[in-house]
Amino acid sequence: MRILLIEDERELAKALSAALGKHGIVTDHTMHLADAVELTRQNLYDAILLDRRLPDGEGLSFIPQLRRTGKDTPIIVLTALNEPKERVEGLDLGSDDYLGKPFLVEELMARLRAVLRRPPNLAELKITAGRMVIDPLHLSVTVDDAPLDLPRRELLVLAALAKRKEKTVLRATLEAAVYNYEEEIQSNALDAHISRLRRRLAEAGAEVSIHNIRGVGYLLKEE
Repeated sequence: MRILLIEDERELAKALSAALGKHGIVTDHTMHLADAVELTRQNLYDAILLDRRLPDGEGLSFIPQLRRTGKDTPIIVLTALNEPKERVEGLDLGSDDYLGKPFLVEELMARLRAVLRRPPNLAELKITAGRMVIDPLHLSVTVDDAPLDLPRRELLVLAALAKRKEKTVLRATLEAAVYNYEEEIQSNALDAHISRLRRRLAEAGAEVSIHNIRGVGYLLKEE
């Protein structure tokens, strides 16, 4: 899962990104509405976390602006402005949920799972390929109902490939599923993830294989 965090408190954004990362969520962070608009033009996000008090304006103004582009990405407002009138205002302007600060990461995760269960994301909750089932929201994979323990980044690569099984997935798409835009990516990092995945999937009898499409990306096939 990849989300956009629009938050002007640097330490909070850093801590939240790290906490969400433990749940397999890649977080792109910006402090400014103008940058957020550009990021949503360039990237596809599973959800957006939005603060209200931002250096260049009221965060809620971002919601109708995004909706006018035709994007229905779920938006959860995270803010200290948490009076009933303020919550109603945020929901009426089109946010999918509204959570007051301070909050528990566990509650935020539950709310993320809830908004992502709503259409049109319902079909994306679990991904099946071969004998394995991937649950991106809970960051788990099973083969014949037996858990397959994978490092977080390898599981994210696997989910991105399985979601588009039998189709070539560009290297850039796979890297975007694993790293945020601020991280420096080693040239062979993705290939190392793929190599380890192939070995683990073969050992588990997942009945899927990952093929290298030279110069383009990778493709996951069911056997």
